[in-house]
Amino acid sequence: MIGWIITAVIVLIVLVSLFAYNRFIVLRNRIDNAWAQIDVQLKRRYDLIPNLVETVKGYAKHEKKVFEEVTKARSALMGATSLGDKAKANNQLTATLKSLFAVAENYPKLEANENFKMLQEELAGTESKIAYARQAYNDSVLSYNNSTEMFPGSVIAGMFSFKQREFFKTEGERQSLSR
Repeated sequence: MIGWIITAVIVLIVLVSLFAYNRFIVLRNRIDNAWAQIDVQLKRRYDLIPNLVETVKGYAKHEKKVFEEVTKARSALMGATSLGDKAKANNQLTATLKSLFAVAENYPKLEANENFKMLQEELAGTESKIAYARQAYNDSVLSYNNSTEMFPGSVIAGMFSFKQREFFKTEGERQSLSR
């Protein structure tokens, strides 16, 4: 009888361990997928910016400093490798884009330009998609990190080196580029 109880306990421990390990794999893959979605939207925004800058340049040629800052921030975002660096570069790019739109407000003909309006709307839509993807990523990270800290997941996480993940943080609340 004791042999059956010991066997049952061992089987139960193995099953719980397998379930916890597989859960970590699923959560880790969700995080990777969510990050890929953020990356896709960041690249989409990256591709939109040159068109926007060129459109604004046609009306505001003497605003060279703003154009240089946007270009520098854009390059920094694509050159960033770590999550923290990407978040910091994303915040900088958002700030420089706000400056670009502030410049555009001084040029009524630019504001009336259909190409500018279209690019502005597309960029605002992309910003919304980035915010949504960031939220999905952070939700996935929260679930994963909670699992690595709670028992019995913390034991399995330690045994198989599942480390906590970093959240994608932005400065302040959602930063809108549209008016």
